[in-house]
Amino acid sequence: MSSSPSRALSHTFQRFFASRKAGGIVLIACTLLSLLLANSPFGDAYLGFWHSTVAGMSVEHWINDGLMAVFFLMVGLELERELYNGELSDFRNALLPIVAAVGGICVPALLHFALNAGTPTQGGMGIPMATDIAFALGVLALLGKGVPASLKIFLTALAVIDDLGAILVIALFYTSELHLAYLIGALAVFGALVCLNRFARVMALFPYLLGGALMWFLMLKSGIHATIAGVLLAFAIPFSARQDDEESPSHRLEHYLHAPTSFIILPLFALANTGIVIGAGWAMELASSNSLGIFGGLVLGKPLGIFLLSFAAVSLGVCKLPPDLSWHHVLGAGMLGGIGFTMSIFITNLAFPGQADAVTASKIAILLASLTAGVLGFLWLKISPKNLTNLRAT
Repeated sequence: MSSSPSRALSHTFQRFFASRKAGGIVLIACTLLSLLLANSPFGDAYLGFWHSTVAGMSVEHWINDGLMAVFFLMVGLELERELYNGELSDFRNALLPIVAAVGGICVPALLHFALNAGTPTQGGMGIPMATDIAFALGVLALLGKGVPASLKIFLTALAVIDDLGAILVIALFYTSELHLAYLIGALAVFGALVCLNRFARVMALFPYLLGGALMWFLMLKSGIHATIAGVLLAFAIPFSARQDDEESPSHRLEHYLHAPTSFIILPLFALANTGIVIGAGWAMELASSNSLGIFGGLVLGKPLGIFLLSFAAVSLGVCKLPPDLSWHHVLGAGMLGGIGFTMSIFITNLAFPGQADAVTASKIAILLASLTAGVLGFLWLKISPKNLTNLRAT
């Protein structure tokens, strides 16, 4: 991160930040609408629509396995941008959010595991690992200009690395059945696309998108979650490391996908996956080990993991805290990291296939935890005294 306290944000990052803010507001609205409809007299028809079959898969399945692959393509493009010319391109700059993300991934997972080890809900330990970039940055945006530029960049880099961790968890631990021939086929397509990029220098987007569609189909058939194809495709598309090059295929595709992802794909995901029927015993279910693991992992595990590992790394001289950040900013970012929502709900569907009760209880815990984390993070960063002692290690 820059040594200048008044670091100016790039135009690309400002546009990215603004779209996340608006997207977060739309997601909140869609979630509330979905909850209201699911618990209204139209609830059966509303839920039935998402489970209706189209071309052999339910509408919900098409959204979660199909449209969400486009979302993961967007995540991959953002990660690629960060690695080439963003905060993650300089290892010294990237080290603090990397360490923070590791803490924010491991501590919540371990907390959930401690409460659920050896039980049928042990597989849910991946649920509190995730951070929702759209919501986290949306809450941060509500704080206005009082938020240091480095905090916005720190939280963004942390959330991108967090998403990468979630992607790896999905690929490694939530694959129920592996069909090797299809997997080899998907990887062969990926290799061909990389060759188009590295050796043939093909700069048109169409061959990559066509190959990506084939890779998605093969990955779907392989048993590994099809959304992984989106991430692989992102790293096969040509990218320019020059920050001022807005004509590279990767940059153009990322620009094209911003609006559809924020205002179509994620809202549809929210509508399809947050139609939760609140039953009479929902409050009692919050006391289950799985719900406590999710809630505790997001609300307590996230800020503790992010703060403690960051503090340890800075104290040991492994990395430095930017001059315009204090430790209360880092703790606030950790609280906002507890907004799991999209990725947490996504992992819930993979963790408990065919277990409707466990999925419903997990989603309620995610929504309550994400709301709590967002409110706490907002209030902490809003009301923290400006003269709070700066505990930053030097």
